[in-house]
Amino acid sequence: MFTAFNQVRTFLLAIFMIMAGGGFLSTLLAVRLENQGTAAPLIGLVGTAYFAGLTIGSMRIGRLIAQVGHIRSFAAFVSVFSASSLSYGLWQDVGFWTVLRFIDGFAVAGVFVCLESWLSERTDTHTRSLALAAYMAALYLGQAIGQFLLNIGQDAPVLPFMFSAILLSLALLPVVLTKVPQPEIGDLEPLSIRRLYAISPLGMLGTAATGLMLGAFYALAAVFVRQMEMSLSDVALFTSFAIGGGVLFQWPLGLLSNRFDRRRVIVAIFFAAAVVAVAIALFGANRALLFVLGGLFGGMAFALYPLCVSHTNDHIEPHERVGASGGLVLLYSLGAVAGPLVGSIAMAIFGPTGLFGTIGATASLATGFGLWRIYAAESVPDEDQSAFQSIPRTSAVALGEDEPTSEDR
Repeated sequence: MFTAFNQVRTFLLAIFMIMAGGGFLSTLLAVRLENQGTAAPLIGLVGTAYFAGLTIGSMRIGRLIAQVGHIRSFAAFVSVFSASSLSYGLWQDVGFWTVLRFIDGFAVAGVFVCLESWLSERTDTHTRSLALAAYMAALYLGQAIGQFLLNIGQDAPVLPFMFSAILLSLALLPVVLTKVPQPEIGDLEPLSIRRLYAISPLGMLGTAATGLMLGAFYALAAVFVRQMEMSLSDVALFTSFAIGGGVLFQWPLGLLSNRFDRRRVIVAIFFAAAVVAVAIALFGANRALLFVLGGLFGGMAFALYPLCVSHTNDHIEPHERVGASGGLVLLYSLGAVAGPLVGSIAMAIFGPTGLFGTIGATASLATGFGLWRIYAAESVPDEDQSAFQSIPRTSAVALGEDEPTSEDR
């Protein structure tokens, strides 16, 4: 265990600092725009721009990294992200911030590919799961802690952006000074949508639905909390509770899926997420209950992506695994692009409860589709079901090429 950690500690520190410095920006921007009286669909557009940049970046930056190397590429991406975070303080305008969020998404995609391909290179079949778990813990911990930077901008509105730029700039140091050899990035060709659906309809649709749910949540949860007449500190706590719930629930639910039909576990979690989302919409005005429900929602929603990937892996050949993961990352990203737009339109029509009403409706539709798949197709035998692996919803390169086959398991 300690060997796996030591091999990637540089990257764990880097991703922690990057998420602490940049992970709260979506919440901060949503709050600032909401305070300014910006319409919900325009706030959703800003959130969509980030996921659009993330999607396009994940498909395009591999070639750039291959040309100039990981260290130069990482330094360039983080520098752009740092400069962009400072630029928000220059002019509070929806159009300007939309462009900056697209740039942020593109830069973050480069950061993810750089760090995760390095992580894959430094680990093998036996240590990769532990390294990925540590990587995700560092990512979510940084994102949760960073939310509390929301509270420092009351007297100096530009201060949170300055702290963001400082943390992002310091995140360069562990990587640019590392002596760890740089890996090579091969061409990653995602499996086609048609092929993914043929392999695993529930895995494909479940991934897209999860992207829509979490894309809407990340972009608009802060607006929901503020429109429920709660404070900026409550926004930070609610978001942190959701992220913390995601960390706490992911492994227990994953282990549960190893013991039972994974489709049934996925359907049960979608159903539970729908119930919790509706409960937030109905009882979100209760401050204490909101935090508890936020933790439960994060626990359900954050587990769905790795479960859908694991379910897809139950139906594919080992050599297709990285390509399938690339296709699922793309589907998740496309869902996340749509989520802020759909959620913001619902908020404009139904008020703040429209956000979690949309999330609940999406989870309910996924539940219905999953029940149909359970009825229409046989389950994978327990002995052929792949072991659950907690993986990030960021890029496919962290999986590497040497995952164990079913025979190894």
